[in-house]
Amino acid sequence: MKRAGVIGAGAWGTALAQVATRAGLSATLWALEDEVVQVVNTAHENPIFLPGVTLDPAVRASSDLSDLAGCDLVFAVTPAQHLRSILQQFAPHARPGLPILLCAKGVERGSLKLMTEILAETAPQATPAVLSGPSFAAEVARGLPTAVTLAAADAGVAAELANAIASPAFRPYASADMIGAEAGGAIKNVLAIACGVVEGRGLGRSAHAALVTRGFTELTRLAVALGGKAETVAGLCGLGDLVLTCSSAQSRNMSLGIALGQGQSAREALAGKRSVAEGAESAPAVRALAQKLGVETPISDAVAAVLEGALDVDEAIASLLSRPLKPET
Repeated sequence: MKRAGVIGAGAWGTALAQVATRAGLSATLWALEDEVVQVVNTAHENPIFLPGVTLDPAVRASSDLSDLAGCDLVFAVTPAQHLRSILQQFAPHARPGLPILLCAKGVERGSLKLMTEILAETAPQATPAVLSGPSFAAEVARGLPTAVTLAAADAGVAAELANAIASPAFRPYASADMIGAEAGGAIKNVLAIACGVVEGRGLGRSAHAALVTRGFTELTRLAVALGGKAETVAGLCGLGDLVLTCSSAQSRNMSLGIALGQGQSAREALAGKRSVAEGAESAPAVRALAQKLGVETPISDAVAAVLEGALDVDEAIASLLSRPLKPET
């Protein structure tokens, strides 16, 4: 593999273009915004979405999806709720068998579908893979050590892709469980909002630890109900990603929760943000999907209710603390 394409020039997409060049691949970064294309190609930076990081001059940006037609692999890094539209536009340029690494983390509203299902409907000729795990874009872009899960239905494909994008500081661990990998990534974003509320409300480290642990329990229940494996979400793409996203305000989802916990409304907390907090978009879909599958997800349900304005933060906290006591397992 020699050429990598990246669809989406937000912070994570830009960081993955850096990953590709460090692995010895040429990288073409597709951006929706013309100003991003210009500054990446002339100044080798993306100050709008990834400020303070100097990009490898080998990263070239484009606003034309056809420029990715000859790539050997493509990272799809657009927000989950926009993935279907972008893949429909890219599909005519995707050759049969092209590996598309799905990097968006979420559940599509309305259809309640995961990203692999959206890819199967929009570009069925492509070979799907999922990239997920504990990773902050700025750290990855700077070359700090990171480990992630790379899942594909064929173990050989997963291993080939992992080897193609690996470098000493970026370590993809291969898996054959795509559902588990993407379910963990989607649900942890919703739980990170809840952890931010705990932080913003000053409820303490004990409450934070309890929420992470019980959140992981509902994440596992839902992933298994979808057809994923419990051992998959016990790894980098589930527990690992949950720990990272729930422990730092670098996480857009946790920072949203902090704002909610400090008394802002969802509209106020999200106003003026160019980067997407995937958990805010996915929370209603996660709740609906859990209800459809008959899975209890009380924390995710509470987050969705707060974001919709059906409950205020104190009412949501009270509802969780008044749930009946049950055996832990």
